[in-house]
Amino acid sequence: MVLIGPPGAGKGTQASILAAHYHIPHISTGDMLRQEVKLSTTIGRQIKDCLAAGNLVSDSMILGLVEMRLQQMDCRQGFILDGFPRSQVQAEATHALLERLAKPLTAVVQLIMPDEEIVTRLSFRRVCSECTRTYHLLYNAPKTEDCCDVDGAPLIQRADDTENSIRNRLTVYHRQTEPVVEYYRRTPLLKEISAEGEVNSITQAILSALAKVAA
Repeated sequence: MVLIGPPGAGKGTQASILAAHYHIPHISTGDMLRQEVKLSTTIGRQIKDCLAAGNLVSDSMILGLVEMRLQQMDCRQGFILDGFPRSQVQAEATHALLERLAKPLTAVVQLIMPDEEIVTRLSFRRVCSECTRTYHLLYNAPKTEDCCDVDGAPLIQRADDTENSIRNRLTVYHRQTEPVVEYYRRTPLLKEISAEGEVNSITQAILSALAKVAA
């Protein structure tokens, strides 16, 4: 399945829960890209510049990473793609890739959330510089200001979590990614879920929608 929606809508959280529920891997393209940045590979340095500006990386780069990941053994029984594809071109290329790998999609879940709520969610987010544990200064603040509860390391704001970057990312999302929703709307795959409210309630809404697919 594909889990799609604007940045900050909770795709990563829901994908992790669903992956544990269905015993399939959660494939976050964002995590894959950040790992390349952390390793400072040639691709990673290119990605860093894109993420800092709130832009998308090239289709060929991300598709190559996704194809390599989907061919690993843990994807044999299924997988959850978190936040990918992000453009109609990527959606069409992903369809072709999954057909070639004999791994067609079962469902596409779209999480829906207003832009201003997303800005609040992301601009107050902080990440541990060592263990990458995530905090929110309004909803899940650390016990000690600017320090991780686990290892005491300083908390940082990711370059793509500044307000200007967030608004740019939302502009990119609306312009390039919303056509993906329309692409899947022409199929029986798309399931639209509100991302506002408690995490468990959102999870249950997703599971209910997917149960109808299985039925």
